[in-house]
Amino acid sequence: MSSQSQGIHQLLQAEKRAKDKLEEAKKRKVKRLRQAKEEAMAETDQYRMQRDEEFRQKQAKIMGSQSNVLEEIEVQTLGKIKELHASYSKSMESVINELLSIVCDVKPEIHVNYRLAN
Repeated sequence: MSSQSQGIHQLLQAEKRAKDKLEEAKKRKVKRLRQAKEEAMAETDQYRMQRDEEFRQKQAKIMGSQSNVLEEIEVQTLGKIKELHASYSKSMESVINELLSIVCDVKPEIHVNYRLAN
């Protein structure tokens, strides 16, 4: 009986070792999965930061060129306004005099379509 008992004891020990190995393998697997998840998260964060930086650079480039265009338009507009003011100042007097002469110097004439009634 003792040999049977010893055999059973060996089987129980072998079963316990197998169970321990399985648990350790599960722990390693969970640890590897956790590590892979952390690495994937770090990689995605790095990729996201890289893409954000590229986006910011492109945005700055585009916005910078737009601001340059806006500045050029502003300068052109101010130049046109100054030009119009100068033209106004230069020709204001002559235009007012011409308008006054047309309004005040009335020359009575008979209209070409007027027919005398006989």
